[in-house]
Amino acid sequence: MNIGCKIVTGHKRTEDRLINIFKEYPVANIGDCMNRMACVAQNIKPVNKAKLLGQAFTVKVPYGDNLMFHKAMDLAKPGDVIVIDSDGTSNRAIFGELMINYCKSRGIAGVIVDGAIRDYDTLSKMDFPVYASGVSPNGPYKNGPGEIGTTISFGGQIVRPGDIIVGDDDGIVVIKPEEAEQLGEMVGQVFKKETNIMETMEKDGTYNRPWVDEYLEKIGCEYYELREE
Repeated sequence: MNIGCKIVTGHKRTEDRLINIFKEYPVANIGDCMNRMACVAQNIKPVNKAKLLGQAFTVKVPYGDNLMFHKAMDLAKPGDVIVIDSDGTSNRAIFGELMINYCKSRGIAGVIVDGAIRDYDTLSKMDFPVYASGVSPNGPYKNGPGEIGTTISFGGQIVRPGDIIVGDDDGIVVIKPEEAEQLGEMVGQVFKKETNIMETMEKDGTYNRPWVDEYLEKIGCEYYELREE
């Protein structure tokens, strides 16, 4: 076994029906239903407005090197989100316009990197999801080593091949496929509840939250009214 330089293929693919459960749900609602423990670090931001949804195709690269990403682009299947752990590379871009256009042509669902990109102006105008933690004009090395198809760390979250990746303007959340159906029901209830609250606010100008006063009473909050003498 060549630890740190290997490519693992043949992972079981996640069913489209499980991925599509989260097609219309905001990342914030999903994250709340996961006890606020499943969203990636806030410094990994969307480069454009394209909606991110797909299953993880994992890549681990050394700092400032993209050899394994080049190979991943050929191995990933339509609907995959290429998730790149580049150890937070900040001064050397892992990819830019050329590689993203190739990914788009192959039906890849998005590319997210815990590291830097370049060609930001072009990528920011594309209808293809890209997330990154920085921008740098410096190009990458292509020396390796690296890994494809292994479990990686990405923005503070553990990501396995086949995990469901959802992203919007707020950020990215990682979902285990085996939890998708139950989680989808929970998120649906929260989404419906919040939609009803917004409709009531717009119609009646009210926002009913009895739990606020109940909790203040529980923690013994004291009220004081100042009067002018």
